[in-house]
Amino acid sequence: MTTENHTTGLNSPTTIDDNGLETNLDVETVTIQVEKLSERQRQITAKVQIPHPIEKVWKILTDYEALPQFIPNLAKSCLLEHPAGGVRLEQIGSQRLLNFKFCARVVLDLEETFPKLINFQMVEGDFKGFSGSWCLEPYALSSGQGTNLCYTIQVWPKLTMPIAIIENRLSKDLQLNLLAIRQRASELSNT
Repeated sequence: MTTENHTTGLNSPTTIDDNGLETNLDVETVTIQVEKLSERQRQITAKVQIPHPIEKVWKILTDYEALPQFIPNLAKSCLLEHPAGGVRLEQIGSQRLLNFKFCARVVLDLEETFPKLINFQMVEGDFKGFSGSWCLEPYALSSGQGTNLCYTIQVWPKLTMPIAIIENRLSKDLQLNLLAIRQRASELSNT
């Protein structure tokens, strides 16, 4: 198993994403760790501190159908009927890779443990395997409580998807996604 650690920060409050869209994000650091589980399987973990209470971050994460409003490259997120009464979610990511539009669809079954853990497992989709978790832990702030947010995914692309491109793309996306969640928490606190 190979592990690579990357501490990635955006050096300006405004970045240009791969679609040429300007995205305003706080200048914060997201830690990215990539583990090679096998030749074509990766585990990618991203961590960020959000200076808002766990309950606020939990509410943002579990408002599943609102996620495309602020998560870059998430084109669709909608709840589906679950055969056993749990939480089932369909998500479609869409972005440009080189000169091609790349879309990936997953149907996930989620297990929520309020307010600290959301596990998910793909039951259908464009990967051989896709699973992971959101983990929320409190940390002390002088003015109250913040949230350490950790997002871990295990991805196993189909043979038609080049693993190096998927690994690189997901690492960048996880960074942007966590910063977008942090920004969303700040925006909701100001309203």
